[in-house]
Amino acid sequence: MILSGLRRAAMTHWVFVYGTLKKGEPSHHVITTKNNKVAKFVSNGRTVHQFPLVIASSFNIPYLLYKPGTGHRIHGEVYSVNDDMLTALDDLENHPNYYVRQQEPVEISDGSILTPWVYFLIDFQEKLLQKPFLDNYSSSGSHGLVYVDSEDTDSFPGDG
Repeated sequence: MILSGLRRAAMTHWVFVYGTLKKGEPSHHVITTKNNKVAKFVSNGRTVHQFPLVIASSFNIPYLLYKPGTGHRIHGEVYSVNDDMLTALDDLENHPNYYVRQQEPVEISDGSILTPWVYFLIDFQEKLLQKPFLDNYSSSGSHGLVYVDSEDTDSFPGDG
């Protein structure tokens, strides 16, 4: 099992990332270990349940919509993080005011099932369900919707 080498005492939370925090994506630097914030890659994985993953807003943000049974099993990465990193991710995702962090089963590459935290958009406009559903996000994907870093702007991204 992939987890056998991890010390769970030091890494107290699993987090599943599916968008710009993944390796090779524009915001991956946020989930790298620094200061007292610790994140260790555990495995690639995909959600056990289907969800709609869409790209929306003027920032081309990947949104995982909380509508179980719609969409696809979502590919992403599982990280083991400490309390400080989880707090930093909550701040980044504006939890619980924008995204909501919930535990959701994820199948990792060795077939094991973990239940990491996943950030969902729960209160969303129904029109988002009309957008194409992805199963594996990449900012440089064939969809042509390159992520725009909202730190370079003055406003918080909307869900339009």
